[in-house]
Amino acid sequence: MKKCIGKQMVKSMKKAPVKKEKATTGRNKRPITFEFQGEPRQEVYVAGTFNDWNSVELKLKENGGGVYHASFQVLPGTYEYKFVVNGEWCADPNCPDVVRNAHGSINSVITVH
Repeated sequence: MKKCIGKQMVKSMKKAPVKKEKATTGRNKRPITFEFQGEPRQEVYVAGTFNDWNSVELKLKENGGGVYHASFQVLPGTYEYKFVVNGEWCADPNCPDVVRNAHGSINSVITVH
């Protein structure tokens, strides 16, 4: 079972800066889905450059057995994000694309086409 870990080992890091874009209204939005595997009955949110890192705006819904999902729409682009599990920020353990952030930890990266 995956847990939110304070520090993760990363084999390779992207060196190029990520263009940070904010989701806005428009007809070109694409669906994006996040999934997190954790303990049952947790508070799980996703925050990132798509919502100005708001840690309580986008809550993932538990589908049973500690599996959480959230879907929404964003404009095509590259976004950094993290999960917030019971108030603790953590990178997506299933996302291989990461960048180092200004806080000395890593952010997960997703590209929406």
